[in-house]
This record gives sequence, C-alpha cells and structure tokens, in this order.
Amino acid sequence: MAEVNVKTETIINCPVEKVFAFATEPENAPQWYVNIHSAEWKTPKPLAIGSRIAFKAKFLGKELAYTYEIKELVTDRKLVMSTAQGPFPMETTYLFEKEDVTKTRMILINRGVPLGFSKLFAPFMSRAMKKANTKDLALLKQLLEKQSS
Repeated sequence: MAEVNVKTETIINCPVEKVFAFATEPENAPQWYVNIHSAEWKTPKPLAIGSRIAFKAKFLGKELAYTYEIKELVTDRKLVMSTAQGPFPMETTYLFEKEDVTKTRMILINRGVPLGFSKLFAPFMSRAMKKANTKDLALLKQLLEKQSS
C-alpha cells in the first residue's frame, strides 16, 4: 500500500503559546494554508477532542471539501486531526517544541493512504504536499513574526 507520509518543520521566532494559539485556530487556516479557502465549525467552540471543522481547499487542481475531527489536543504541544472522507483519508499532526522563550519549532505531519485511483498518484502527492507544506509553514512564520515585531 502506498502510504503518504510528509513531515515539514520550521523555527518561528515567537513563543510557543502564541504559535500554538494561532496555528490551532481553524478560522486562521486560510491565512497561512495556501490551498485552504475556508474553515467552518461543525461543532460548538472551543476546539476540543471530538470537534469537527469543515474545510474547503484546492489541491493539485481539484476542489476538495472535507471535515477534520480533532483526535488529540495537548495545549502548547500537540494537535492531531483526521478525516476519513473522500479518496484520500488523512491524518494531520501539529507538534510544537519550545526552542527557548522566544522560539518555537513547529512540525507538520500529513499521513494517509490514498484509495482507488488516487493511490496511483501517491509518490507525486507526497512531493506536492511537501512543497505546499513548506510554503504554508513559511507563510505562518512570516505572519507570526510580523505580528510580534
């Protein structure tokens, strides 16, 4: 089975609390995810295990609509969310590591197993996801560091 497993990371010159708060707020996703157009809460706020958020995005030229469910949430450390919908069930993990008082290492991991026709494109999807995730984290870094200056 052709699993996609993409890990991307960056150092953001902001405290871990600020990076965590911004990155895990679903409504901020369209500001730093190049491919995400919208995020809509399907369950009451605040973010908690079991929360569901519907996203609309464009990836590899295709419009996508999917709902993530929060599986794990550890303040200032970790967020795990997954979707079982569509041709590409996916799990996304955010890890936050305090480098020092003013710096945070953020790690973004996307894992999934493409189904049906999509599995033929798994190697290409991994490269495309790595490229997109690198841009996303660079934009997140730019946004947060600009806010802090």
